[in-house]
Amino acid sequence: MDFPTLSYIDIHSHLYFKDFDSDREELIGRMKEAGIATISIGTRLETSKESITLAERYSHLYACVGLHPGDVVSMDVPEELEVLAEHEKVVAIGECGFDYFRLEGDYLDIKKSQKKVFEHQVELALKVKKPLMLHSRPSKGSQDAYHDTLDILESYYKTNSELSGNAHFFAGDMDVLKRFLNIGFSVSFTGVLTFTHDYDELVRFAPLESLHAETDAPFVAPAPHRGARNSPEYVPHVVSAIARIKEEEEEIVKNTLISNARKLFKLPF
Repeated sequence: MDFPTLSYIDIHSHLYFKDFDSDREELIGRMKEAGIATISIGTRLETSKESITLAERYSHLYACVGLHPGDVVSMDVPEELEVLAEHEKVVAIGECGFDYFRLEGDYLDIKKSQKKVFEHQVELALKVKKPLMLHSRPSKGSQDAYHDTLDILESYYKTNSELSGNAHFFAGDMDVLKRFLNIGFSVSFTGVLTFTHDYDELVRFAPLESLHAETDAPFVAPAPHRGARNSPEYVPHVVSAIARIKEEEEEIVKNTLISNARKLFKLPF
């Protein structure tokens, strides 16, 4: 790591999005000066490649490659994904899982495709010995996507305890949280912690060693930047919110979250 002090790790952002086209270089430069590292998350083969390209150019950027469930249209998984997964700057597989939020009516075929593609990525993660970056978005008023995700993970975990990963943008209930913790998975929270108390109980319950901070930039900017484009620069607001909710010193939380990310993603710094 070629900047003076590593201060924060935003474990989930999308810096290849067009939202950053006008000032991407400047933003990444400011992140370097502030000691902020991030993992750029692919959602398709193309954006996975873009994440790798960014990670190759900047020492404080890493990549995650995979197929987002919302982009799954068939059971086919490009063979090239396995090649990308072996890249030295790829630290996770995903974001992958189930997304039922916008599905209406009978979507059994879509669920089958999402399941097949997710299982392929679970097996890929085990093959390359890298963690999963999970995306689970249930249908309204339900926890169905989380339950389907966990049913598969728990089945794999029974025969391979090396399975690991993180539930990104966690919005499950307490039972779902406990199931993730029981198989050794972590959960990450975003800037929503700065403007709602909906997840305070979950943050308080989860051990600090099982938590991560993320921005999911460019989406869902934290207070005091709500309504603006989100950025990895704003991850300190998420760390502060976790410290406030857990009633812990911010420096302790910040350092623990860095340690958590280093351990899960095997970061070389």
